Amino acid sequence: MLSDNWILRSDHGGGVIELSLNRAPVNALSADFLMCFGEMLDDLATEQAVRAVVLTSPFAVFSAGLDLKEAPDFDLAGQHAIVEGLNVGFLHLFSFPKPVVTAIDGAAIAGGLFFVLAADYRVAGPRARFGLAEVRVGAEFPVGPLEIARATLGPNDLRRLMLTGRPVDAGTAAQSGIIDELVAQDAVVARAIDVARDLADNPKATYAAIKRQIRGAVIERIELAMADGANAPDGGWFNDETRDAMKHMIGAGRHGDQRAEMGRKDDSE
Repeated sequence: MLSDNWILRSDHGGGVIELSLNRAPVNALSADFLMCFGEMLDDLATEQAVRAVVLTSPFAVFSAGLDLKEAPDFDLAGQHAIVEGLNVGFLHLFSFPKPVVTAIDGAAIAGGLFFVLAADYRVAGPRARFGLAEVRVGAEFPVGPLEIARATLGPNDLRRLMLTGRPVDAGTAAQSGIIDELVAQDAVVARAIDVARDLADNPKATYAAIKRQIRGAVIERIELAMADGANAPDGGWFNDETRDAMKHMIGAGRHGDQRAEMGRKDDSE
């Protein structure tokens, strides 16, 4: 069952809508959460009064990615469901025709990083961390996130983040262009809203057309792959190493290693 409270909508006037990701405690990704997110974006795309979207999170962790407590128990149907959610949810964000600004003041890790990478502009605070931990949990990238990462990260950042599985801090992310602005912690959301207002002033149809010019080839590759069965990989998403790697990662988190990497100050996961 979908929860009405997973994503909270606020209107900031001038056509700027804030979507606050609100799946406590760390916005862990589930198939339902991702599909709900994609459906909300579809609705916003057709609302004429909406001119820009700002993504935020009220938690110390922006999004921790896949729920590693739940994932080791996925059967084949569960694996297919989360792959479809990752592909569809983030494709809807990447292809959203209106401006999207993400405000990050916490860790955006693994699947959670795609709320950042698929946005048009990224504003972060000093507590933010950015990483792709899939290699550490024994999971290959579904086609949607993979193509979005290839399209939005420089080759060296792609190599480092994907092959080490280790996060980078906000300063490093700003230097490499993963984020566009690094601002004070208490200014992150306000600055993101200001940027969204500025982007919303552009001619709407022209903005959408240019965004499609930039991203259209990537969108088409993802859509073609999904039509060819990428949402339901033969044999499932997991390999022989995945469950043990996930359990090891959970154990590392209990001993503080994962929490330290993510810059977390709570014990909620």
